[in-house]
Amino acid sequence: MIVTKNISFSRLMKMAGHHFLWLIPLMGGIAALYHFNFITFKIPWVPVSVIGTAVAFYVGFKNNQSYDRLWEARKIWGGIVNDSRSWGMMVDGFITNQFTKNDIPDSEIKSIKKKLIYRHIAWLYAHRSQLLVPTSWEHIKQSGHIGKAAEKYQKQFGVGLIDDAETRSSLETFLLPDEHERLVNAANTATQIINEQSRDLTQLRGHNLIDDFRHMEMENVLRTFYALQGKNERIKKFPLPRQYANMSRYFVGIFIAFLPFSMVPEMIVGQLGFWLSVPIVALVGWIYIAMELVGDYSENPFSSMANDIPMLSLCRVIEIDLREILGETDLPPAIKAKKGILM
Repeated sequence: MIVTKNISFSRLMKMAGHHFLWLIPLMGGIAALYHFNFITFKIPWVPVSVIGTAVAFYVGFKNNQSYDRLWEARKIWGGIVNDSRSWGMMVDGFITNQFTKNDIPDSEIKSIKKKLIYRHIAWLYAHRSQLLVPTSWEHIKQSGHIGKAAEKYQKQFGVGLIDDAETRSSLETFLLPDEHERLVNAANTATQIINEQSRDLTQLRGHNLIDDFRHMEMENVLRTFYALQGKNERIKKFPLPRQYANMSRYFVGIFIAFLPFSMVPEMIVGQLGFWLSVPIVALVGWIYIAMELVGDYSENPFSSMANDIPMLSLCRVIEIDLREILGETDLPPAIKAKKGILM
């Protein structure tokens, strides 16, 4: 996620400036045809302006829906942060030996708390990893220029900024050896991790390490994690409807195709008008393309790019908070923004 106050001009050009490479020659060629009287007809400005207005409304609708998906994903992860802290608080405060007749040593109680909290941290990283698996409609899965550009953006502005060894997201770190192989081979590892938490709570209730009320409260938190996980999976697995996501691209193309045949004849008045018409018409076309790109690269908030939700940073924040609850001091460093981007 981009966290700088402004997007620098150089970054903007890296992301969208390459479209000038075909807009300038296209508009220049059409301007030359008018300048040397190879073509003399022109399209009235009124129909072109109506098309431009309609396209702007349509692209604006798409961008609003893309932003809603992005903002909903951020709210869901905000809920994960809050409920994860609640889970750590409950594990630390609810699990005691005051309800059992057996004298369980404090070291065993601490071991139980550590297992439950570490398993939750494993759930965070497993859920993040599953959300980053690309779907068929995401840019990285497309062929040709779009797929290659997406791969480049991932390396320069996305997950490529963070070394895998730096994420500490390996489930081996937070799962017990006997659990690791069984859970990572599940169809949905994150789901099975939460279920494993529920099984442990049932055992704790059986040993009277928690009472009925505390058992129900902790199960409610686990159910909330399932709900939040399902909401994220809904965004990931259900795309912005393609009739809205793709039609705007064609509409922008139609508008740009008509634009020079209306604007260029109006601007070619003398030699100066000829030279000014090329960059101005290209700039108008580029603005519409940039608006289209904003929505296009924002509709998938879990696509490993700069517009993503900063899931790794949020996971690291939760990890640090929960491990501090356990009293640990050897904590991993927080994720720092690199190149003005937080992942």
